[in-house]
Amino acid sequence: MNNLFYEKASVLIIGNEILSGRTIDKNFNYIATKLDEHGISISESRTVSDSEEEIINAINELRKRFKYVFTTGGIGPTHDDVTAESIAKAFNVKLEVNNEAYKILEDYYNNLGTEFNDVRQRMARIPKGAKLIKNQISAAPGFNIENVYVFAGIPKVMQSMLDEALKNIEKKDKINKSTIEVDVPEGEIAKILEKTVKNNTDVSIGSYPFYNTKDDYGVKIEISSLNNNSLIKAIDDLKVHLSKESIKYR
Repeated sequence: MNNLFYEKASVLIIGNEILSGRTIDKNFNYIATKLDEHGISISESRTVSDSEEEIINAINELRKRFKYVFTTGGIGPTHDDVTAESIAKAFNVKLEVNNEAYKILEDYYNNLGTEFNDVRQRMARIPKGAKLIKNQISAAPGFNIENVYVFAGIPKVMQSMLDEALKNIEKKDKINKSTIEVDVPEGEIAKILEKTVKNNTDVSIGSYPFYNTKDDYGVKIEISSLNNNSLIKAIDDLKVHLSKESIKYR
């Protein structure tokens, strides 16, 4: 699907546990759904290990190519949480104790009656110049530096941080969408889709095959546009082409 109307973004998933298969990533779907609602399209997603070199290289490449970069993982208190250090090095700024982050964490652990020790204080280290992203679940903040947004890897915490970050990211106009399903293989409608795309240049059309059983398969066709009249015209054109080929749709 060619998202003509969206801002482009990338997601960088950080963590040895993801790459080893010990942990299944549960963040990407939430990020993609929320960004889509906000008018932002993910054009690339990649996963790297807890390696400073890999994180730095990925960040420096992605932040130049995309309007937004969203990262998950590696901002906890342990020795292998190296995301904050890596981001600081990627931007060539100091990693320093952020007074606001320190106070948030200090208050949080004091309220729990838990020692705010040196290990936990590591989570107050933020790249110089970065803005904090609130964490409504467990206090330790994420941060935003230029076009890079850094979140925790724990799903509920990440969701809280993303929701906070989106409050400060401009939302684009609502995208009008419609879906049509056909019960034929994708190859049988490829030329029809080409014709429809050619005649409707201000819509985006994607085709997504599905296969449940030998008797239950087909293609979901998603059409989207900023202009509702353009959307309706494209749908009508598609239906005409499908009908000419005696292909039923719903």
